[in-house]
Order: sequence, then C-alpha cells, then structure tokens
Amino acid sequence: MDIVIGIPAYNEEEKIAGIILKLKKITDKIIVCNDGSSDMTGEIAQNLGAIVVTHPKNMGYGAGIRSIFLKAKEIQADILVTFDADGQHRIEDVQPIIKPILENKADIVIGSRFLEKNEQMPEYRKLGIKVITKLTNASMNDSLTDSQSGFRAYNNKVLNDIIPSDYGMGVSTEGETSTHHPVSHGVSVILSTIKYTSIEHPLKFYGIPALVFLVVGLSFVLWTIQNYADDGKIITNIALIGVGTTVLGVILLIAAILLYSLINVVRENNAR
Repeated sequence: MDIVIGIPAYNEEEKIAGIILKLKKITDKIIVCNDGSSDMTGEIAQNLGAIVVTHPKNMGYGAGIRSIFLKAKEIQADILVTFDADGQHRIEDVQPIIKPILENKADIVIGSRFLEKNEQMPEYRKLGIKVITKLTNASMNDSLTDSQSGFRAYNNKVLNDIIPSDYGMGVSTEGETSTHHPVSHGVSVILSTIKYTSIEHPLKFYGIPALVFLVVGLSFVLWTIQNYADDGKIITNIALIGVGTTVLGVILLIAAILLYSLINVVRENNAR
C-alpha cells in the first residue's frame, strides 16, 4: 500500500525538519507544498528527501492542499494523509487515521482534536471551531466533531475523483494556516460553507428563504387588500413591504429551480 503524507507549509523552517524525520518512519513519500515561504522551509524539506512543490507566492492553505492532491495523484498514491506543519498533530496518530481506509470502511477519515481533551488550544479557538463545525454539519447533513482539522486521510478513489479548487479553503475548509487570524479565518470558512451549500443544496439554500419571503409578502399583500376593502385606503408602507417581499420570494424560487436544474445537468454530463 503506497502511503503518501502531504504537508502544506508556510515559513515553517523551525519545525519542518523534525516533522519530516519522524514521518519518514512511516513512509518515504512525503510531499511538502512550500507555499511561498520567505525562509528555508523548501530547501530543508528538499534536502531531507521530500517531494517539494513550490508556490511563487503565499496562496493559502486551500491552494497548498490542492497542489498536494495533484502531486499525490501524479505519483499514484494509494492513500494520502494531510498533516499540518506547525506540529499540532501527533505522528503516532497517522496509523489510526489510515486504519479505516485500509479496512475499506471509509474513503475519507478526519482526525478530530475534540475526541480527547485539548489543553493546547485557546478557548476562543475551540469555540470558533465548534461553531463552524455545527454550520458545516448543518450544510452537509453530517455529524463531524472537527470540520477544521487539517489531519485527514484519503483513499485513491477520492484522489482520482476530487481535486480541490477553492483557493482559500480547499477540502478541509480551513484558512491559510492553523495560526490564521481567527476573525478572517472564521469569515472565510463561513463564506466557503455558504458557497458549498448553495451549490450542493440549491433548493434548500434558495428555496426555503423563498418560501419564507413569499409567505410574509403575501400576508402583507392580503393585509393591504383587506385594509382597502374595509376603509378604501391603501397603506403605502404595508403595500410596499408586501410587493417587495413577494417579488424577492419569486426571484429566489426561480433561482432555486434554475440552479438545481443546471447543476444536475452538469453532473449528468460529467458522469458520462
């Protein structure tokens, strides 16, 4: 079984050597994406025998994961494990995370930092990750415990079928690094989750708000009609809210139907 470990790295010259040397006890095939580092990260990784993919400038975590996926696919990896370069993951957890794949029980395995007590993570970050994980679970109808973990394993089927294309989030829906600014990181993840939901579930994303707007809008329209019938007067504010909300609901409903149809046509064509 050809196991490849991929490490996205940005200015990690102090830690990258130790991580690579420890990971070499598991596999000789280690891909390091040197994401525009201004230090010796790339040179150190290359001297230690890693396959180094270099970005000319810092492009973010998602772009790093994408480059690692492409290189792992190129060298025909059976299993790809993504591993952060900042030392937050344990080398001894690599074997447990690939075990479900070796046993054909899963295509993707995500290492969670919340299955055991994590004293090293700041409380604000724990809260942020848990909130984002809940949003991710809601959008994917899943039950993840740590959607922001960069410690993941993928089998070759996933490598062949999925190529991350989101420059900023990638398959792990995480920002540039684990030390990325919490506010910009949270915003970027939420935006990525919204984008994913709108593409994967357009009927829910646009259809549910459309129905809400239509119910509210039609209620105000009926209220306007009732007032006119009783007093012969049209209350402008109520009428405008009714018409505007109804029109917005219709637009969202049309968008939901069109996007749902378009996405399914594209998927059918890609499956042929």
